[in-house]
Amino acid sequence: MKNGFRQSMAWVHTWGGLSVGWILFFVFLTGTLGYFDTEIDRWMKPELPKDTSTMEQALTVAEARLEQKAVGAERWFISPPTNRDNPNLRIFWQMPGEEGKRGITGNELLDSTTGDALSGRATGGGQTLYRMHYALHYLPTDVAYWIVGICSMFMLVAIITGIVIHKKIFKDFFTFRPQKGQRSWLDIHNLLSVTALPFHFMITYSGLIFFAFTYMPLIVSSSYGTGEDAEQAFFDELFEETDKAERANIHADLASLSAMVAIAQSQWGKDQVRYIDIANPGDANARVSIGRQLDSPLRSSPELVFDGVSGELLSNKAAATSAPRTVRDTFLGLHEGLFANITLRWLYFLSGLLGTAMIATGMILWTVKRRPAQLKQAKGPDVGHRLVESLNLGTIVGLPIAIAAYFWANRLLAVDFAARSEWEVHSMFLVWAGTLIYSFVAWPVVRNITRHWIHLLWLAAAAYSLLPVLNALTTDRHITRSLINGDWLFAAIDLTFLVTGILFAFTAFKLQHRVPQAAPKKRAAPAANQHAIEPDAPTTPQEAV
Repeated sequence: MKNGFRQSMAWVHTWGGLSVGWILFFVFLTGTLGYFDTEIDRWMKPELPKDTSTMEQALTVAEARLEQKAVGAERWFISPPTNRDNPNLRIFWQMPGEEGKRGITGNELLDSTTGDALSGRATGGGQTLYRMHYALHYLPTDVAYWIVGICSMFMLVAIITGIVIHKKIFKDFFTFRPQKGQRSWLDIHNLLSVTALPFHFMITYSGLIFFAFTYMPLIVSSSYGTGEDAEQAFFDELFEETDKAERANIHADLASLSAMVAIAQSQWGKDQVRYIDIANPGDANARVSIGRQLDSPLRSSPELVFDGVSGELLSNKAAATSAPRTVRDTFLGLHEGLFANITLRWLYFLSGLLGTAMIATGMILWTVKRRPAQLKQAKGPDVGHRLVESLNLGTIVGLPIAIAAYFWANRLLAVDFAARSEWEVHSMFLVWAGTLIYSFVAWPVVRNITRHWIHLLWLAAAAYSLLPVLNALTTDRHITRSLINGDWLFAAIDLTFLVTGILFAFTAFKLQHRVPQAAPKKRAAPAANQHAIEPDAPTTPQEAV
């Protein structure tokens, strides 16, 4: 008898999701951490002081330093400490280059009070974790883009087919039957899927849009031809600077930046200045562009353009563009979430965790549904089933342990170690490899796979719970001091580590107490099947739910 449409879609949903589930878990988890990439950067550079200066102080220090370091530059760029991306004052400059070539560039992080250059330990920080979710690691960039793109397409298909196969999708949202084995995991999977369904669809679809030109190069080549020059011509036209002022080569002093910023603040409000971009500083044709903080999904923010010599406001550039580009930028802006305030950013983060858990429960559900039949086989579970069980354990619990190792390495590696940022990442992947090896090797040693989960869950609990302790022992930015000084960023990250450790410990504790201890036997009976297990003991964490 032929399968119906829903049954066919169920097959697509199951195998489409499982075949790339472990990569999607990696992408979702690292991408979710990316919503706090800047905050993680700060935690991983504890030497940098908290900036408490005013905008006027920051501008004075920045301008003085640029005049000292970059006289004759064709561009200065100031990122004030009001910018979330740079909680400390950062300056950038670009010197004139030869015809058709970019000039030498430089940048510094400054103490807004003293004007001294700041330097923190070398670290991958949150930016490395963020980049992993689309560029992976140890792979050529183009290869990584294609792998992530293919997996994202599978994810999109899994989302759509998941909607199709659920006749009572909204009813399932309110249904959870605990301690029912396979049914409990199906209820959890449905609940996680429906709770943040719009987010899951948006984040997957917009992720594909990010690299549309990579996945569909004929869009460009049909009009611009092929080759690097053709592609560059397309992007030059797409992001063309229409109002760029040419250098007059006549010296003129720069007008007060503070006065221009005051005009911007009068229109936008306090702490709304995102950057100050000065073209042709010290020239009669100097232009000062002041950008506003992002407050909408559109990736381009409103900008005020001033005459750099007179300080006169020349134009108020809105963020509006063509309709197709507005649609594209809106999707990309929604994906990145750069416009989000702290409340919305936490919602992004929690929604990302729901998506990560949705993927994990789907992979676990695949094993629990098939495990009873696998255990009845004379030779025990087959290789394919063992492979999925081991990959689930090594990824669902092993990857969080590896990320904890990344943070541990940041505190334990010598500050002056030349390759410390690379070894932070190496430490992460070495630990992940270790958990995967344990997941594969330990199977024949301990016949009950649940015990493997318990071991790694306790390891994860210890790894995260002890991170605040490690931070207190290796820096002066411990949680007590952070709370006293009102340094909420450091305090929040330490508390998040602690809560994460507690959640892992709670899961391990509950799972451990649902595994019956085998009664001591006077003598061991010969086992007909070395994979046989106690009939009353749950064999997987899913059976213990």
